[in-house]
Amino acid sequence: METVANKLWGHYAYYGVTGNSQSIGEYYLRVKRLVFKWLGRRGKRDCMSFEKFNLLLKKFPLPTPRSLVQLW
Repeated sequence: METVANKLWGHYAYYGVTGNSQSIGEYYLRVKRLVFKWLGRRGKRDCMSFEKFNLLLKKFPLPTPRSLVQLW
């Protein structure tokens, strides 16, 4: 999860400019879905439920999308 969080911070730093909050918000949701999908494939049948995934996110939170650079 640390690697995913670092990648998200880098994405926010590069694309997090004024007026782009909707796009980085959509990117955050897509990454969150992909992480859930990847973790669900790591074991036998249905090893990762939404409840387990939410507990994991509470323990290892992903950075929330935000604009880091104000252009105007």
